[in-house]
Amino acid sequence: MRYGGLSRSEPKGGDVATAALDDARLNRLGWWRRLVALPPEQVDRLLAAAVGTLILVAIAFTHDPGTRRPDVLAYLLGVAGAALLLFRRRWPLVIVPATLLPVIIYHDRNYPGPGPVIAFGVALYSFAVSGWRLRSLLAGVVVIATLLFNRAVAGRSQLLSSTTALYAAVTVAVLLLGDTVRSRRALRAEIEERIRRVAAEREAEALRRMTEERLRIARELHDVMAHTIAVIAVQAGVAADMLDTRPEQAKSALELIRQASRDARRELQATLDVLRQEGDTQAPLTPTPGLNQLAMLIEQARGAGLDVRIEITGGERPLPAAVDLAAYRIVQEALTNVLRHAHARHACIRLAYNEGGVEVEVSDDGRGLGTGPRSEGGRGLRGMAERAAAVGGSVEAGPAADGGFRVLARLPLGEATA
Repeated sequence: MRYGGLSRSEPKGGDVATAALDDARLNRLGWWRRLVALPPEQVDRLLAAAVGTLILVAIAFTHDPGTRRPDVLAYLLGVAGAALLLFRRRWPLVIVPATLLPVIIYHDRNYPGPGPVIAFGVALYSFAVSGWRLRSLLAGVVVIATLLFNRAVAGRSQLLSSTTALYAAVTVAVLLLGDTVRSRRALRAEIEERIRRVAAEREAEALRRMTEERLRIARELHDVMAHTIAVIAVQAGVAADMLDTRPEQAKSALELIRQASRDARRELQATLDVLRQEGDTQAPLTPTPGLNQLAMLIEQARGAGLDVRIEITGGERPLPAAVDLAAYRIVQEALTNVLRHAHARHACIRLAYNEGGVEVEVSDDGRGLGTGPRSEGGRGLRGMAERAAAVGGSVEAGPAADGGFRVLARLPLGEATA
């Protein structure tokens, strides 16, 4: 619960910024912290007791010439005005005329000093703080009209006496003070809400960026390791089969395994080096893979026994770094799937450059969907789709018209801003 702009409860999950502001404000206020931390009912009791004490002291020690000596009724009127403040939060509109009544009776009895006016001022202030500006204006008009009406009914020869004028001025001043405080509290609440909203947006943005970065790293590691492991697995099988009968071919397979391991280690080290960088201004320590390195992928696939050819149409041109990397990874993942799942003998890579971007197609003559990740839409296919979407492109994957399997990616020249 909040009163006067200060928090009375433990902050919830999304209120960290507001809780920090409240704690800083409470620390500056010092001894006031324990008071504002009390429940509203206890605060009202303390306020009523303090106002009642002040009224009783004022009645007892104020002596004006021409006034009657205070009696029991005078003190009861003072106590009644203070007691009504216990309900100032629940019925603010009712408490204002209720506290005005003891004031009228007190002065009609010609008692000295302000007396219950103190309680009336507190009630009027509370009403102005909690109400609308128009309601406060109407309350002020009603109070002043009531004071004038009381003097007229009482048969006072001077309708606007100094006391009536003073009470009217005090009424206007209290209403203006309450309205000012209410406006400042509303402004402060709006500022705190903006701070809370900005903090929540920053937290959501940080979480989104962290999720995107985690997915990006997962895709990089998957693409690097999956392709290399597929090549190593095929070549290890070849080496095991040919070790006794064709040692030279087994040696060649082992050499390809060593080369693939080195390439994977280099790419993995590049990924880890980027993760170790503390700022975004540093450049990667090794070149980012792109379509200019397709020859290495093709060589590894051919070494694993897959006949791969490449076709380029439309005029080869440099691509944005993100698009170039996405195209390379899509080809890499497609060839990995061919080696692991298709049981194909031939594969074709087609790069078609156009004004809008580049189309990357990888097809094979294997068993089409078959079973396994290609038929179930595994992580590899999802990773290709995510990479294409990250640069504003798309991926289609499915059986080819003449058998086998085909992956077609359409990548625009411009990098995505999302």
